[in-house]
Amino acid sequence: MRERLHWLTMHGLLRSAANWSARKGDPQARFFADPTLRADPIPFFEELRAQGPLVRARVSFLTVDHATAHDLLRSDDFRVVSMGGSLPSALRWLERRTRADVLHPLLPPSLLAVEPPEHTRYRKTVSSVFTSRAVSALQDRVEGTAAALLEGLADESGVVDIVDRYCAQLPVAIISEILGVPDDDRAKVLEFGELAAPSLDFGLSWRQYQSVQHGLEGFNAWLVAHLEKLRNNPGDDLMSQLIAASEGGVRLDQSELLAVAGLVLAAGFETTVNLLGNGIRMLLNSPDQLAVLSADPSLWPNAVEEILRLDSPVQLTARVARTDTVVAGTAIRRGEMVVIYLAAANRDPKVFTDPHRFDVTRPNAGRHLAFSGGRHFCLGAALARIEGETGLRRFFTHFPDARLAGEGRRRDTRVLRGWARLPVSLGAPVRTAG
Repeated sequence: MRERLHWLTMHGLLRSAANWSARKGDPQARFFADPTLRADPIPFFEELRAQGPLVRARVSFLTVDHATAHDLLRSDDFRVVSMGGSLPSALRWLERRTRADVLHPLLPPSLLAVEPPEHTRYRKTVSSVFTSRAVSALQDRVEGTAAALLEGLADESGVVDIVDRYCAQLPVAIISEILGVPDDDRAKVLEFGELAAPSLDFGLSWRQYQSVQHGLEGFNAWLVAHLEKLRNNPGDDLMSQLIAASEGGVRLDQSELLAVAGLVLAAGFETTVNLLGNGIRMLLNSPDQLAVLSADPSLWPNAVEEILRLDSPVQLTARVARTDTVVAGTAIRRGEMVVIYLAAANRDPKVFTDPHRFDVTRPNAGRHLAFSGGRHFCLGAALARIEGETGLRRFFTHFPDARLAGEGRRRDTRVLRGWARLPVSLGAPVRTAG
């Protein structure tokens, strides 16, 4: 009964309201309720763009404008959204009384749900071990892992689901290795991550909600045990260093450490799975761009930026006004929300020439907002870029004759965008040294 009440408060009522509002033409509700818009959101984004930098919807403002999004992500006048924080007071009280006592990415002390000074303290702890030098040192490890995975696919003569066999395996292997996750636990971590991925969405169906809760509860129990093992038997992995750092100068209590460690682990592979899958699909559909990369492999890092721009693994985020303010000439009152469509801002024609064209040579591809911005800029951006560039380059070098073998299936999520299944015929492998 308690679980059902929480679902109703956070998701059930929203689903009903969104369906009603969508029939009335509300743009935000239409995007929520219409699966065809999520499958191909570009016409919807352009419809909003034509209405100006800030569009008023029934329960929030919306923006698809790059400059507006850039400023909002960095503004001290806005804060991040936490679960239940924007509900009416009675529903907010009920949500708090009925929520399960488990980690959630949209609940404090998650980095996604807090602001300074807590955010500064948590991020400082992670940054102290997840340094740029530590990430750069992973290049050879990523190369070796990608090569081993691709070699394992070399004898496949039929069609493979490249998401399951490669796109998911590479990032989970890397993040597990650097965070001290035993080999036997990696499949479990990947399963929990898949189950919990829709936790960033609102308006889940009852079945989705149950699946998410199962994933969060399983991940929470596993993480508690994992951190205890590392605390008793620390290694040279970054998770052991994170535990040591949390007990040092910048102290974190158990719930804070769990939230920080859990987010670093889950975010370390979830969005990169989408980046790799989206990239493989886009490049298989664009042989002209593959030819450009084959002729000039130095363009692979820029190709990753262009893939992030055109098919952003994180599609949207939101901010809530801390005070009465003005954005793009529009007055916004304290407590009002702005939904920022990152994927649409990344196609703003004022910033990107011919914005819907896939161009691996695009000189300003890196101006995308796929990793958010400001104090909430993605901590794992550097690692994601290394894995994206290495994983894609290695795949197409190893399997130059790869072809799509079906339409595939998108993940049933709104905030995250990626492929749940992507069938690919690999063709004959090209074995190279190293």
